[in-house]
Amino acid sequence: MEALKGVKILDFTHVQSGPTCTQLLAWFGADVIKVERPGVGDATRKQLVDVPGADSLYFTMLNHNKRSITLNTKDPTGKEILEKLVKECDVLVENFAPGALDRMGFGWERIQELNPRMIMASVKGFGPGPYEDCKVYENVAQCTGGSASTTGFLDGPPTVTGAQIGDSGTGLHLALGIVTALYHREKSGRGQRVLAAMQDGVLNLCRVKLRDQQRLERGPLKEYSQYGQGIEFGETTPRAGNDSGGGQPGWILKCKGWETDPDAYVYFITQAAVWGKICDLIGQPDWKEDPNYATPDARLDKIPQVFDRIEEWTKTKTKFEVMDACNPLDIPCGPILSMKELSQEPSLRETGTIVEVDHPERGPYLTVGCPVKLSDSPAEVKRSPLLGEHTAEILQEVLGYAGDEFERVVKSGAVGDVTPIAAE
Repeated sequence: MEALKGVKILDFTHVQSGPTCTQLLAWFGADVIKVERPGVGDATRKQLVDVPGADSLYFTMLNHNKRSITLNTKDPTGKEILEKLVKECDVLVENFAPGALDRMGFGWERIQELNPRMIMASVKGFGPGPYEDCKVYENVAQCTGGSASTTGFLDGPPTVTGAQIGDSGTGLHLALGIVTALYHREKSGRGQRVLAAMQDGVLNLCRVKLRDQQRLERGPLKEYSQYGQGIEFGETTPRAGNDSGGGQPGWILKCKGWETDPDAYVYFITQAAVWGKICDLIGQPDWKEDPNYATPDARLDKIPQVFDRIEEWTKTKTKFEVMDACNPLDIPCGPILSMKELSQEPSLRETGTIVEVDHPERGPYLTVGCPVKLSDSPAEVKRSPLLGEHTAEILQEVLGYAGDEFERVVKSGAVGDVTPIAAE
């Protein structure tokens, strides 16, 4: 059985952070009703278009399993419909600019009047404070949440990561908040506000760097490679290159074919517990007893030389051969997998982590599936909705419009074009 079956989500989200949240809830079985402007829809429908006349991958990959209704919320009939939706739904999710819902006449106080059980969930750039009215995008969140200042190499500028930790990361945080509020409502009978600020979400994902900031005040961070190279630490957590960050030295090393393949690399960790196995593997058994290399503390000032020697060995093997050699010995390592390699990996297809979906406008495409697997509630990934595809269905089935009332709503223009087939 679908875990969230029966939960209705009123989805006022757009672009990435909010849609990530509502898509996850939809995968778990919630009925997500995506509200879009007639004739326009979510801005990402027409961003980065690769198939003329079809919704972009940007949109389709963030809006699976949802129903779309087009609604002009500035129209009197549109406001009437929105009030009915608020009364019928369990959760309203939005990532508008600050104050947008209040200007629409549907701030938190009004929502509570219409439906005291309603949970109102919001993504914002910042929480309360000096920047709470600022607009935020992915890379801004990474920079203001501490990620960029600690990413990259010491001799280079701050760097953002390709992982969408600001947008998608905050959407995941918000989904957890919503499910928690739903659980609380079962006991209290009342809804509540849920806020996930992008700065907060990024900082949560960077907690080990906040850990290191406090440790730095008590002395140098010995597991950072700069310590072994005699490079002084400043007053703040530095950029650490490809250091592992977990107390065990780690680095990205070249593998066979690196001259022509930009992803022919492996991440290799010199975990203390398997140091002897590493020495044997790379043909350096003397290091096991050599006092200059035998202990982690002795190796701290030789980390670059250690990894240079390991790299001599990894360059003789493909990244997958390195994995085959290291895994039986419990030596932690992992190949650098490209998006192409991931998209072609059979095991990810079998688990539903990557799925192929058919779309009436663009045909088959690949997308990520639900990253969280429930044993009794498997998630089926269904295609994203066409703009306004379910308008008539929602008006009739969810809100109970029928006969003359249905015709009045359709003729008002508040819901955009409703095709005759959908209206029957």
